[in-house]
Amino acid sequence: MSGSSLSPAARRLCDAMAAAFPGPGDPAALRAAAAGSPSRGPELDSVRDAVADGVPVRIYDPAPGATGRPLALYLHGGGWVMCGLDTHDALCRSLAAASGAVVVSVDYRLAPEHPWPAAPDDALTVLLWARARAVELGCDPARLVAAGDSSGGNLAAVTALRAPELLAGQLLFYPPLDASMESGSVAEFARDHFHTAAHMAWYWDQYGGDPAHPHVSPLRAPDVSALPRALIVLADCDVLRDEGLAYGRRLGEAGVDCTVHLVPGVFHGFLGLPLPAAATALTTAGAWLAATTATTTTAVAVK
Repeated sequence: MSGSSLSPAARRLCDAMAAAFPGPGDPAALRAAAAGSPSRGPELDSVRDAVADGVPVRIYDPAPGATGRPLALYLHGGGWVMCGLDTHDALCRSLAAASGAVVVSVDYRLAPEHPWPAAPDDALTVLLWARARAVELGCDPARLVAAGDSSGGNLAAVTALRAPELLAGQLLFYPPLDASMESGSVAEFARDHFHTAAHMAWYWDQYGGDPAHPHVSPLRAPDVSALPRALIVLADCDVLRDEGLAYGRRLGEAGVDCTVHLVPGVFHGFLGLPLPAAATALTTAGAWLAATTATTTTAVAVK
């Protein structure tokens, strides 16, 4: 897919963001830059903080009192090193508003202080907590979806691999799926597209874990046939594009209901930016989440 290029508006945003963003190597500097001034998402009837068996969460409810709705576990991006509830507040608000689902955002432990498997373990803890309280939250426990962007997309995919019978879907926004970083898009977009190959390699190093383990690199999972339906949203100009496409092909070939939405002219992280493509992608994701139906299995297997 060589020849992909950013739209003029995306190029302006990309250059401005790259100029203000530190290079890899200093977690404190990266965290400070990522914190910035978070944008404000839509107003919702209920947004509250809670603790899910020791893990801080934020619960977004667009229509308190409703019942039977989908429930989305949201795992934020940030290279497993930065970001949190506040940086992704607007995105979670937008997803809840677009879908009508209750969204539970997870403040999982960050690397390098807490390397793998701390983050996926926190994700699984909150998944179990949320499922047990789904009815209390006005949701159907059989309409539970794991969602996330970037490194959070990796965690959502890993959560689906660990507990497929608990999930009705997985919503993955430009996830890193293979620590080997050997795909063609890594070389094509290694520089000058905000999220560089050098940043991604450093994030993987901080995160740790065996690169060959499927709970680190989901693309290496030996069998994906039992996974729930998936929507994979990718940026065309992104080092992670090709591994996302490869994962989509694997899911489809294994018989999983999988849709890949490749967004042209944008770069990694576009979902939170003032671009028409971001609004369209969120609308698409919201409709997909709203259409999530109950799982057909009742068995529970956590790995």
